[in-house]
Amino acid sequence: MRPYEVMAIFEATTEPTVIQGVIDRALEVIRSTGGNPGAIDRWGKRTFAYEVNHKREGYYVVIEFSAGTQTVSDLDRMLGLADEVVRHKIVRLPEAKITPAAAAPAAGH
Repeated sequence: MRPYEVMAIFEATTEPTVIQGVIDRALEVIRSTGGNPGAIDRWGKRTFAYEVNHKREGYYVVIEFSAGTQTVSDLDRMLGLADEVVRHKIVRLPEAKITPAAAAPAAGH
């Protein structure tokens, strides 16, 4: 498995419960295809550098995870179909950059 992170940008007016629902679905996709979810970083509302779909700001969420290529493909499809997500991007991280939460737990701990 390789380390990745996905950044999802939601419309700024999206309810927190709806955002959490999409995050939960993303985590389920990661787990169900053999991946290990890691840290979830909610950046909150940020102003865009340029308009996206006639919007000036969005709500950013970054999720780190370890997974295989099938997980990445399934996650990309799920986020692409989610109406609440304005944009998303999945990036492979260098091996040394993964946080301990996304790494496999050590034996005996």
